Amino acid sequence: MKAKTVEDRALLELIEPVAESLGLDIVRVRLMGGTLRRRLQIMAERPSDHDIAVEECARLSRAVSEVFDAADPIAGEYLLEVSSPGVDRPLTRLSDFDLFEGYEARLESDRMIEGRKRFKGVIAGTEGDNVAMDLEGEEDTALIPFDWLVDAKLVLTDELMKAGAEKRAARNDNSVETED
Repeated sequence: MKAKTVEDRALLELIEPVAESLGLDIVRVRLMGGTLRRRLQIMAERPSDHDIAVEECARLSRAVSEVFDAADPIAGEYLLEVSSPGVDRPLTRLSDFDLFEGYEARLESDRMIEGRKRFKGVIAGTEGDNVAMDLEGEEDTALIPFDWLVDAKLVLTDELMKAGAEKRAARNDNSVETED
């Protein structure tokens, strides 16, 4: 789910090695918009703490621009946007569902599962290649094949906002210089 379309997947093949050389993981790549001016959105993060600094976004943007200048993979004009996945981030890798276990998410599958394609509930981790979800109004934990998902995203809740604030505070504490 890092890339949805064939074009997105081709771009990901160019972008991923660039990101890895900078010590970053790609969360998602999306080429959006019509034929006049499109927007290439790249979400990235450090694998160690699932965060990214503005400077790292700028470095990735410059590095991707160099590769794209040579390869010219997008016809016409486009805007390159490199960012963090954000607090209510997309969940694009199976490992994301273990990392964000206990948080609320919305999922959408590409086929009907027990009469529906959309699900909302609390992530209960993974079992094999399945996402485990405690769905709203259901007693049993649902197992949804990861390969069937077309979209998955954390829901912006008070709990998620608090966790994000704590992460920002810890990052700020680590970056404050002390005087002796």
